[in-house]
Amino acid sequence: MSDGKVRCISRHGFHHVAYRDWGNPRAKHTVMCVHGLTRNSRDFDVLAARLSADSRVICPDLVGRGKSDWLSDPADYNLLQYNMDMTVLAAKVGLQDLTWIGTSLGGLMGMALAGIENSPINRLVVNDVAPVIPRPALRRITSYVEERRHFPDLASVESHLRTTLEPFAPMTDDDWAHMTEHSSVEVADGFLMHHDPDIMQNFRRYWVFTHFSLWRYWDKITCPVLILRGTESDFLTENLLDEMLQRLPHAQAIEFEGVGHTPTLNVPEQIDPILDWLADVR
Repeated sequence: MSDGKVRCISRHGFHHVAYRDWGNPRAKHTVMCVHGLTRNSRDFDVLAARLSADSRVICPDLVGRGKSDWLSDPADYNLLQYNMDMTVLAAKVGLQDLTWIGTSLGGLMGMALAGIENSPINRLVVNDVAPVIPRPALRRITSYVEERRHFPDLASVESHLRTTLEPFAPMTDDDWAHMTEHSSVEVADGFLMHHDPDIMQNFRRYWVFTHFSLWRYWDKITCPVLILRGTESDFLTENLLDEMLQRLPHAQAIEFEGVGHTPTLNVPEQIDPILDWLADVR
């Protein structure tokens, strides 16, 4: 496993996108694991370790998160920019065809990429998100993403994460400690969350005020698709899952009982079904 950075471009200049590279660069299969709105590449440590047994696995920090640069203009935090960055990253590491595993925002990005002509995605795993996002779910994440909070110590960071990300499951004390370490950055007088709070501005604008939808991309996806859903999810409701399966009959779905948004893909009960599906559709 190694860490790297690639230089990408936005309307206002260049920025660096950081990533973790797992497994053998000459492996037959390559997997891109893309995290959720405020998260980062380290969410996939357990999954990437399992996948890297026979695949190369690339786990990026989206711009504005983790070790990647922040953008000078919040308007550039949008799906097009994120996917342009991932295209540059794929070219940098020499990817031609890849499996995409996307959690929440990462799933939306995967839908948009898989639903366009000549897409490099040959298998798509969508973790707990639909082409549209229910308003109650948007209100919930808006309540904590935009706030630039200062924390006196890591214990305070962990308490904040346990509260705001309570639907994440399963999570042990060690899992919360791992998330806390990699979701915060130390400053002179304490800790801050390791993401730009301005990332929510465009997300809210598109999904709340313009009723943004990715159904037009979803309907055009031809590669094998696996949908993951927590049964308690407020992002991927039962009705939305039904519509996704009706509109894309070749898609398959797996539900995890007692899990909210999002399944954390860090235990065999969640990882093994993904590996089994990937093996079946090779």
